[in-house]
Amino acid sequence: LCGSLGGLCRAPRAPSYAMRFFQGCLSGGGAGEGPSPGGGAGLAMAAGGSGAENAEVSSAAGLMPCVYINHGGGPMPLLGQQLEIASFLAAYGQAFAGRLPRAVVVATAHWEEDVVTVSAAPSSSLLFDYGGFPPESYQYEYPAPGEPSVAGEIVKLLGDAGIKVRTDTKRGWDHGVFVPMMCMFPKAQVPIVQLSLLKNQDAAQHLALGLALSSLRERGVLIVGSGVSFHNFEYFFSNDPRKKQEGQRQGKLWDEWLRGILTNPNLSTRERLAELQRWEQAPGAIQSHPRGAAEHLMPLFVVAGAAAGTPAVAVGDSSEKGGMMGFAMSQFEFHS
Repeated sequence: LCGSLGGLCRAPRAPSYAMRFFQGCLSGGGAGEGPSPGGGAGLAMAAGGSGAENAEVSSAAGLMPCVYINHGGGPMPLLGQQLEIASFLAAYGQAFAGRLPRAVVVATAHWEEDVVTVSAAPSSSLLFDYGGFPPESYQYEYPAPGEPSVAGEIVKLLGDAGIKVRTDTKRGWDHGVFVPMMCMFPKAQVPIVQLSLLKNQDAAQHLALGLALSSLRERGVLIVGSGVSFHNFEYFFSNDPRKKQEGQRQGKLWDEWLRGILTNPNLSTRERLAELQRWEQAPGAIQSHPRGAAEHLMPLFVVAGAAAGTPAVAVGDSSEKGGMMGFAMSQFEFHS
């Protein structure tokens, strides 16, 4: 990671947290584990647990976790067709009952722009960006408010980090936003800010984007990366059993590598970020996220950046049952 970030951001007059961290990484001085954006244990929702007790620890520490989730296939979690995904999202949201986030910033796989774009409207319609599903899936309503003040904070943080950003007040929330939010916060009581990805699908730039936003977690903002850790339609919908089995095999190799890099406490921040930047070289990586079609992976880099490269905890069920269509898929929460 460190070597490719030299020209990524222009240093502002008062360097942001993100810039200070990456400047230290580039110089090789003191990067080590890197500065932490704050303490706190997060929700620590291990597979099979509710995480409610640890949610109170997070509240006491004053630091929101950040999490990479599987948002499912179109509206299927809302239609009762992907129960494992829907159940996990519901349990994760319930763990915040003692302290709701001030807002949720959702980096969604279904919005890519040339420049990072943030929704800044006080309310948003829903964008039904899928096809071929039952009529009721095009009639959902989710009246959660937007949060223009948080959008403004995002604009300032990214500007201070030298990252180009613009606001949008017209685009609706796509299904990468409203589907998981309807599962997590069904009362629509938590404000939402939708965040785009970059079309270039550059891992380093998405890591830097997340790191620039890390201080939002100290301000009660939950940062969610909404995607899926395996996303290849060629394997998903293959009628050839052998090809599908090969996809599942490659997906398992990729999942094992990803979990190893993100959850290994023995890796330094420098090592973890470097491995994430060269993710395409990992076993099964290109089969899981083909080149030019890795938009469902990019939200993970935003979240990992928001955690400053610290270790994650795998949450939910990463097995073939807990994923989609027989493919292993993982979700990750970052506590510090």
